[in-house]
Amino acid sequence: MLVGIDVGGTTTDAVVVDGNKVVKTAYVPTDHDNLLKCLLMALDELVQGIDTSKIERVVLSTTLITNMIAEGKTDPVALVLIPGPGTNPRDYALGESVILDGAIDFRGKEIDRLKESQIKEAASRIRGQGLSRVAVVGKFCQRNHAHELKVGEIMAAALPGCKIELGHKVSGQLNFPRRAATTMLTAATKDSYELFASDVATALKERKINSPVYILKADGGTLPLDKSVQMPVETIFSGPAASIMGVLALTEPGRSSVVVDIGGTTTDLALILTGKPLLSAKGARVGSLLTHVRAFAVKSIAIGGDSAVSICGMGDGGEGRGCGSLAVGPHRDGPPMCLGGNGPTPTDALRILGLSQIGDLAKAEKAMQIVADGLGCTAREAAQKVVDGVVDRIVFEVNEMFREWEQEPAYRIWEIVKREALSAQSVVGVGGGAPPLVPLVAARLKAAVIVPQYASVANAIGAAVARPTLTLNLHIDTENKEYSVAEDGLTGRATDQKMTLEDAQRLARRLLAERAELLGIGEYAAEAEVTYSEVFNMIRGWSTVGRLMDVRMEIPAGLLPSWERC
Repeated sequence: MLVGIDVGGTTTDAVVVDGNKVVKTAYVPTDHDNLLKCLLMALDELVQGIDTSKIERVVLSTTLITNMIAEGKTDPVALVLIPGPGTNPRDYALGESVILDGAIDFRGKEIDRLKESQIKEAASRIRGQGLSRVAVVGKFCQRNHAHELKVGEIMAAALPGCKIELGHKVSGQLNFPRRAATTMLTAATKDSYELFASDVATALKERKINSPVYILKADGGTLPLDKSVQMPVETIFSGPAASIMGVLALTEPGRSSVVVDIGGTTTDLALILTGKPLLSAKGARVGSLLTHVRAFAVKSIAIGGDSAVSICGMGDGGEGRGCGSLAVGPHRDGPPMCLGGNGPTPTDALRILGLSQIGDLAKAEKAMQIVADGLGCTAREAAQKVVDGVVDRIVFEVNEMFREWEQEPAYRIWEIVKREALSAQSVVGVGGGAPPLVPLVAARLKAAVIVPQYASVANAIGAAVARPTLTLNLHIDTENKEYSVAEDGLTGRATDQKMTLEDAQRLARRLLAERAELLGIGEYAAEAEVTYSEVFNMIRGWSTVGRLMDVRMEIPAGLLPSWERC
């Protein structure tokens, strides 16, 4: 049996899956001040009457890191940059940073030395600010770690007890500002995430659940919880990733669909092209920061079943009644009135119209009467206006999504291969608000509608049956006889100057298998595939003196074989 738990914005959902059958489900309200508590409450409700010794795997999808960043609850970090010539880090919108002299070129050669006195002065400044976490990132240091290592060594000696993250260990991909942002976010969230992971592991042992525990990443893959503490930012947007994996699990393989996940607080939109979720080519955007976090291309909009419904334009004391304008969201004031809340919501409107049986009808009527008084209409007419407003917003955002994502490489390639422009041919709805609302959205888009069984717990199902993913980007410079791995900064010798692209791919496969083994997912390494490869011959004096080769190897997102076979 497999357990999946998804900590959503409004509810925390959990499922037990056996083969392709959902054995049991559980729901509890999400407490954003104590995600661990609500996660364990859902687990406790779920495993009542279940033999926990038969649980083979637990997968969590959590909003912990996303919430920490969004709410400004991350730890303060001193960002130390070694940008080299030709760049101005103050243009990167990374906030205040310490700039050091020194430079590495794109081949990994030192072209300007570090100044030890400058590093010690920077450390003294950081100590004076009372900061205990430092992120050190040098341009092109993924191809030569020397500068980051030296700065880290001096900082560690000058700042006892300080926790230091080095850029090449977080991400070795090109694009200096993204690597700096990713390293800074790692340093800012690592301690809190490590405490969360430790508490989860302890709580599961107390419940006599000794199976492996995984976390769902932003690219729809799973990673052992104990290994994920080294890369907490990988779990950003694991909730939207869970909904996409849930759709893959609950619909026919190979389908192209728009995913509409309607929760209580937000609605997430995504795109699946012939069974493959669209990935963001540039990495996840976290607030204003662009990162190297591999993630599905997901658009989140602040509207859901519990969005606050308000009337704008009414004066104090009720003057202007019947002359107001309707607003739905973007905030949530609590549960719907039909479930004991204090204000009207779309869920109340759905109850009035008979599109949902959730909650108390009399309380829902009271909620819509508040809206009706402001609009000068009946409660039922007010409810219809609220639902129309929600559908209008989602349809608008779906159309905007297509315009935005036309620039994604995977989208463009799909159009070329299929020789047709993609449109919303089918809309798959998941989440608690999907059954009543998604058919209305699909009708407006003139698309087929799919609301699968277990749509309300699709995210938890997606987490439960998602398999691990892993990406490895290998760069080889045969003239310098060196290679580097972008994901963890690993470097090594490449002594064969006649190395072919096929040789490079074999090396990439071996290195990926070794990394997969270290991460505890070695059994999936055989499924890795080459998704990109390029060779550039370096000519000097009419002769080839070496080659620059790049290979990307991936274990792609997918479902566990036990689910696919059934």
